[in-house]
Amino acid sequence: MASVPTSARRHPARRRAVLALAAVALIAPLAACGDDQDKPAAGTGKPPKAELTVLAAASLTDVFETAGAAYEKAHPGTQITFSFAGSQELAAQVRQGAPADALVTADTKTMDGLKGETGTPVVIAKNRLVIAVEEGNPRRVDTLEDLADPGLKVVLAAPEVPVGRYSRKILDAQDITVKPVSQEPNVRAVLTKVELGEADAGLVYRTDAATAPDEVDAVEIPDDRNAVASYPAATLKTTDNEAAAKAFVDWLAGPEARKILLDAGFQRP
Repeated sequence: MASVPTSARRHPARRRAVLALAAVALIAPLAACGDDQDKPAAGTGKPPKAELTVLAAASLTDVFETAGAAYEKAHPGTQITFSFAGSQELAAQVRQGAPADALVTADTKTMDGLKGETGTPVVIAKNRLVIAVEEGNPRRVDTLEDLADPGLKVVLAAPEVPVGRYSRKILDAQDITVKPVSQEPNVRAVLTKVELGEADAGLVYRTDAATAPDEVDAVEIPDDRNAVASYPAATLKTTDNEAAAKAFVDWLAGPEARKILLDAGFQRP
């Protein structure tokens, strides 16, 4: 993941003692204007230009590519680079001091565990789980109970991954025992196993199943048997672009980003 460089502004004219005083007088005001070119104009309320790195949950991969492009279009001069992974991996990166500006996880538990590393989080969206199966559902998986079939190859995310935790919460609440053939590091890895035919079924977020409509079908789980995933976003205290990072997090919680998230199948926070 590329780090976000801090811009270095230089004023060579000020370092040359041999320049005439008149030349210095002319150059100094110009240099001062150059210092302000990346700052918001007084009274405009516009965030400063910056290159931001955002750590984001794997389940946000597609929708954040869309959201990032929309933000950059509305804020010329700002560039956003996303690094997607399981929320537990992102938390480990933050604790190790990875250079980044903001964080979005797929659960509040992971974000709460980073209180000393982040600003105040805001939930930007919610999600629910479905059973992802091969297109056409050839194994006739219709309910959660079907996942207990020992002849069915089921894949789940690992217990430390938010979607893995939600999956086990759902199954435990129904007293359903599932022995997964593999435990994956994030929800996209679960989906890929089903897409490739390496698993008959897997529990994923509804929005992830929607990204592969030609490869998988989504078997809905009734709301009263489902789990709700919350997505909090926050700035990181190690950012060198605090104002720009806060502006992006605020935008994620606003109406334009909400429409993008809802269009992708996420639920209102």
